[in-house]
Formats: sequence, C-alpha cells, structure tokens
Amino acid sequence: MSRDTTKKAGVNREYGKAIIQKWTFILIHLIIILFCIWIVYFDGLVHLGEIFKKNWNLLDPNRAKLLLACSLLYWLRHIVTLFYLLERKLAWSEVVELVFFMAFFEIGLLLLGGGAFREYIIQFGWLDVVASILLVFGAFLNSFSEIQRKLWKKDTSNKGHCYSKGLFNYSMHINYFGDTIMFTGWCLFTYNFWSLGLPFLMAIMFIYFHIPGLDVHLYERYGAEFKAYSERTKRFIPFLY
Repeated sequence: MSRDTTKKAGVNREYGKAIIQKWTFILIHLIIILFCIWIVYFDGLVHLGEIFKKNWNLLDPNRAKLLLACSLLYWLRHIVTLFYLLERKLAWSEVVELVFFMAFFEIGLLLLGGGAFREYIIQFGWLDVVASILLVFGAFLNSFSEIQRKLWKKDTSNKGHCYSKGLFNYSMHINYFGDTIMFTGWCLFTYNFWSLGLPFLMAIMFIYFHIPGLDVHLYERYGAEFKAYSERTKRFIPFLY
C-alpha cells in the first residue's frame, strides 16, 4: 500500500495494533483524569494558588463534579475505542496532539464550569437537560455507529466492501457528527457560550480537513463502490449536508 493511501489528513490509515502507543495514550489520559479529580475533591486549585500566590478556588463544586463525570465517561469510551474499535495504527504524533487537546478541553471545561473564573453558583436547570440529551445522543451516534461497522466487518463475506449500512446510511461520517453533538452538550454544561467555539472548530476541522483526507483514502480503497455511496449519502449532517 502506498504512502499516500495509508496516511491521509495527518492520520495513519494502515492496519496495525500499535499496542505501546495505545497504552501510552490511555495512561496519559488517565493522568489528566486524576488531575481533574485532585482539583475537584482535594482542593487542587487552592493548592496551586498557594504555590503561585493566587486566590484560586472552584466556586461551583457540584457543576465541577458533573463535568468531571463527563471526563470519566469519555475516558471509558476512549478505552473501548482504542482497544476494541480502532484497528488502524496510531502514530506517536497523533497521540501527542490528542493528549494536548484532551488536557486542554477536559481541564479547561472543568475550570470554566466549576466557577474558577466567576463569582456565583449556577443552579441546575433546563439547559442542563438539553446538554445531557446532546451528550448522550452524540456519544450514541459515535460509538454505536462504530460498533455496527465493527460487527459488519467481522463477516468475511463483507471483506473488501465499503460499509454503508446502519447509522452510516444517514451520514458518511456520522461518527464525526456524533462527536460534534456530544461536545456541544459537554460545553453547554459550563454555561459559558464562548466554549461552544470548541465544537464549532471541531466541525470545521472535520469538514475541511479530516473528512476530505478520509474520503480520498476510502475512494482509493473501494473505488466505484465508495463513489456510489458518496453520491447518495450526506457527508456530515444527516439529511442536510
């Protein structure tokens, strides 16, 4: 397989286990989660403030716990993705990039929603219900679509064919769309609408960077079968785009 075929949009598309990279990735992600737990349950922000001679504190601990729960669920999903769903190789460059991204949004959203940058507590309300629905629905779209594809590929009669069934019948990249919906819900928990720039930038990256690169790889792999699939199916948002 050519170099151009196996690496598209900065991602290695070649099949392989990459056990060391995956374990390193999941353990560093665990360290990020443990740091968030330290902040929420062991006054970590206060201790950091003492070191830097700043008055740092989480004013809204209940909302911080909710955001920590989001991070824990995301870490568990990350384990399933790496060790069950992901069959391609994982480059070290991808691990480093995603570790920084995860640290930025998991710690950042925790501090933002936990009241590190405001002086009042936000009571739980209807927006949290909306955020929960988006979070769960987005996680379902991403994970269940991947599981459907995984099970389909286990049938040897499907080898060499392009998967276009299940949730992927509604969008060629329903898993990416699901991630965008999930992060939208996650960011809404912070009650800081500037945080919605995160899922917006994710959508832009998916549409203009990751999807075009992946589509080139899939066309090279499946040819006319993928072309026919792409002509009848929306690329990102079901029924719209």
